[in-house]
Amino acid sequence: MVYEYAGDSALDYFPCRYGQSKLLFRGPRRKLEGVYAAVLGGTETYGKFVAEPYPALLERAIGLPVVNFGYMNAGADVFVGEPVIVDACSRARVTVIQLMGAQNMSNRFYAVHPRRNDRFLRASTLMKTIFREVDFTEFHFTRHMLSALKSQAPEKCALVEDELKSAWVVRMRHLLQKIEGKTVLLWIAGDPGENKDGLGAEPLMVDAEMVAAIRSFATDLVRVNPSGAAMRAGTDGMHFAPLDEPAAAAMPGPRVHAEVAEALAPVLKRML
Repeated sequence: MVYEYAGDSALDYFPCRYGQSKLLFRGPRRKLEGVYAAVLGGTETYGKFVAEPYPALLERAIGLPVVNFGYMNAGADVFVGEPVIVDACSRARVTVIQLMGAQNMSNRFYAVHPRRNDRFLRASTLMKTIFREVDFTEFHFTRHMLSALKSQAPEKCALVEDELKSAWVVRMRHLLQKIEGKTVLLWIAGDPGENKDGLGAEPLMVDAEMVAAIRSFATDLVRVNPSGAAMRAGTDGMHFAPLDEPAAAAMPGPRVHAEVAEALAPVLKRML
């Protein structure tokens, strides 16, 4: 069954902040003291449209508070620049870091919003020089911009993709080095056949070679390939308004969240 609602009140995300951080996370708010685990990530970790995202399921499975530091449309940039969150993760017994796409980061070709990392701010002089035929004022989001470049000039776009991959490795290494204590990389692998906008599967532009380049900086790595049954379940059990159905369909449903929590639980239990 699909649950639809006409307003925002049907699913309360209990939005909250921690310390002096400007980031608004999903609650309920947890005390950053004692023994707890933390999870950093993007939209999937936040659990948009899902009543119990995998951090909540993981909390029940391991018997300890799990702080959900999932942030909508986040890239690595948003966490590298947040000392309050990095410190909270350093004090956690273990931190899970979801591998986020490479598109939502500032780099030599373009800049993104420091908190809303999916927002395209401006193209660099280098970008404008390579793509002279493109009017970058038409773009407001990184994915739309990259999809358009891929369609119009695939050979030139390969230069941008290479830059994003290199920047992702550097940024993720930096993030892992800033977090003290045990860390687990979480790779939620998208459908390899997915290519609706020409950019490939989630997390965008992240491949095995890139993950291998940062693997030694983490304590462990968990890769989750959602089962066919979980993928076919689609939006079953999700909460969304009719107009949000396309957005909900592009996000992991409750079955996928359950499989992620199931894969993470035994790994975290060994580290506690």
